[in-house]
Amino acid sequence: MNPVLHTLSLVDVGIASLLIVVNGALSFALSLGLGRQLALAAVRTVVQLLAIGYVLGWVFAVDRWYLILGLMALMTVIAGFAGAARGAHTYRGQRLDSLASIWISAWLVTAVGLLAVMRIHPWYQPQYAIPILGMILGNTLTGVSLAIERMTEALTARRDRVEMALALGATRWEAARGPARQAARAGMIPTLNQMAVVGVVSLPGMMTGQVLAGQPPLQAVRYQIVIMFLIAAASAMGTVAAVLLTYRRLFSADHRFNAEQLVERTRSR
Repeated sequence: MNPVLHTLSLVDVGIASLLIVVNGALSFALSLGLGRQLALAAVRTVVQLLAIGYVLGWVFAVDRWYLILGLMALMTVIAGFAGAARGAHTYRGQRLDSLASIWISAWLVTAVGLLAVMRIHPWYQPQYAIPILGMILGNTLTGVSLAIERMTEALTARRDRVEMALALGATRWEAARGPARQAARAGMIPTLNQMAVVGVVSLPGMMTGQVLAGQPPLQAVRYQIVIMFLIAAASAMGTVAAVLLTYRRLFSADHRFNAEQLVERTRSR
């Protein structure tokens, strides 16, 4: 017997939204000063999800490959820009590096998943292509963002040692190897932690959604295993690509560290 899910009304959503008051009460009681941020985050959540809900409803109804591809490209561009928004330091071309790392890795792995593993035909069926790319983008974004942040911060903190190594005859890779490894590790850890507890501590969204929709649990598990492996591959590829692109930007071919390109990020108050 397949369970029938209750159709949520606006009243039901309103009741759930009242739970945000708990966050606000904790912020007030502990003087965290997060009330405004919580309210803004809640409003953005509602507006963004409602907007994407209407957009996806329209895209699903029209079912044209160029519209689906355009939406996927827009999602990727937003993820690429978001991946370059972290960290106290930045450099010229950081957004392009972030976008390239995320775009290449996420789209390549998504293509493998849709065409070789799940064998979706046609590949652009929006109920498959958009959610799968979205899940991969979200996790790849985290890895790329952490990697670029850790790379720029480590190179800033170790500038003297990096320049000394180069002055003593080290190649640019030998001088940058420590920060690069540290950055790559930082970018991969979130996905590894997620894989370590999946199914034991947390039930991932795709598996939960399929179970709630009435799919047999074992079939839902198989899909979730595939998604986790796709996410892990894309995150690793994107993280390493971001580290290498950052390295190429900040070290010249004649083995000089272009530290002047690293500038402190200006933040609006």
